Amino acid sequence: MKLTRIQRIAAVAITFACIVLFLVLRPAPLQVDSDTVTKGPLQVVLEGEGVTRVNQRYVISAPVSGSLVRITLQEGDRVRKGSSAASILPSSLDARDFREASARAGSGRAGLAEAIAKEKGLLLDLEQAKRRAGRYKNLYGEGAVSKESYEIARKEAGVLQKEAEAARSGVAAARYGYEALESRVDSRLTSKAVHALSPVDGKILRVHEKSERVVNAGTPLLDIGDPSSLEIVIDLLSSDAVRVRPGCRVIVTDWGGPSDVDAFVKTVEPAAFTKISALGIEEKRVNIIAAMKHYEPLMGDNFRVQAKIVLEEKASVLQVPVSSLFRGKSAWEVFVIEKGRAVRRPVVTGMRGIWRAEITRGLSSGDRVVVHPTNDLQDGMRVKIKE
Repeated sequence: MKLTRIQRIAAVAITFACIVLFLVLRPAPLQVDSDTVTKGPLQVVLEGEGVTRVNQRYVISAPVSGSLVRITLQEGDRVRKGSSAASILPSSLDARDFREASARAGSGRAGLAEAIAKEKGLLLDLEQAKRRAGRYKNLYGEGAVSKESYEIARKEAGVLQKEAEAARSGVAAARYGYEALESRVDSRLTSKAVHALSPVDGKILRVHEKSERVVNAGTPLLDIGDPSSLEIVIDLLSSDAVRVRPGCRVIVTDWGGPSDVDAFVKTVEPAAFTKISALGIEEKRVNIIAAMKHYEPLMGDNFRVQAKIVLEEKASVLQVPVSSLFRGKSAWEVFVIEKGRAVRRPVVTGMRGIWRAEITRGLSSGDRVVVHPTNDLQDGMRVKIKE
């Protein structure tokens, strides 16, 4: 049956009205934040706050009880090894004090012998480490060992080299300490001034007692050290510290200088300590000791710094924001934006940094993914990217 003209117009009008009604009642696209899948460098880091400290810090103490002569040295002044850092006019010596002074001199002699023995042991270990590093270098050249094994052997030799240097300074400190203790006996008997000598070349870091006054033996007078031998103490939660290994790269930031400072982990201390957090929670933390690769003259002792300990890094990996990942039934998933719709897609992740994660399978460079997907977002839903 043929439709009349009025019926055709009515059919067209009804169809048009249905289309308009569908467009009006259709849900608006959900606005979402998005990011692009890119390739680039990625690091897995642990961040923590730290302070700098002089590697070898020497506390010059009063060798005898008596009257301290006013100290003219100031913070920052240079001192030479063996030079007088402070002078004490000893009080009169009785028989008991003499016996105590003699006993302390004997203790100082034993401490010197122990320091010498420690230095000899470290020198033997250093010699073995150097031979091992040389052997690993040859084996690495022949392809018999990995580069990582060679680097570990080389770094162990470097660490032992620094420890041997520290032990050498320790012997010097013990020797001067012993000589100072031994001189107390004769100096106190003759009532001559006793000089506290600097055990090393360095700078005055702190003057504890400047004015003339009566002090007891063992009273700290000055701190001496070499500011160019700074190290960084970073405290981390014990659960994070177990992931750190000696040799890990450290990036020192927010210390006040014009650029970041490169360092490396020297030691992970074997014992934790308790620290109360800002929220009043007891935490078990571990000190990570890092050594700087280059001396930074603008950085001084006890400076606050921020440190990033690099656990793993790659030069070029496919990556997405961590906030785009969510846990599916059996794997990690993301919402990929395809033709204006959010399509749920499973992915395989690799290394994961603080803000971005590596994708080893499931995405391609240039794909757009939804960041911070909400519970309202469903597979296949129309979306609109926020501007």
